[in-house]
Amino acid sequence: MTTKVLFVCLGNICRSPTAESVFRKLVADAGLSAQFEIDSAGTGSWHVGEAPDKRAQQACRAHGIDISKHRARRVRAADFESFDLILACDEQNLRDLTDMKPQGATAEIRLLMPFAGNPADRVVPDPYYGGPGDFENTVQRACAACAGLLRQLSAK
Repeated sequence: MTTKVLFVCLGNICRSPTAESVFRKLVADAGLSAQFEIDSAGTGSWHVGEAPDKRAQQACRAHGIDISKHRARRVRAADFESFDLILACDEQNLRDLTDMKPQGATAEIRLLMPFAGNPADRVVPDPYYGGPGDFENTVQRACAACAGLLRQLSAK
């Protein structure tokens, strides 16, 4: 059985492609790639078709993760049926996804960070207007949350 996971942020050029790629690497390293379908999207359409932010690419590359081939896309109505779990990077993304979810759609929508196990860290702050440290923080949070996510999903 395949578990389908969609990571979502605002523009799909910083946080969600980072989380997608971190989770993809963790899944591959665990030898579980056949058990997961992994993607990311944004709630907004400003960056559709664009590569990830160069600073996000650099921060990921420092952790051995290449996100350069990713191209931003917007969340589609069909995502709420085709994915089992849709993970929002922040509270606004969560509200937007809840508003976008078609009636009767089956996807579970949750925040990503609670999987890290630290109740104080509820969101992945948007690094877009920040500096290199903010992008490193995004990678660190994605690593913590995605490791917890994989532990939880593997236990099922």
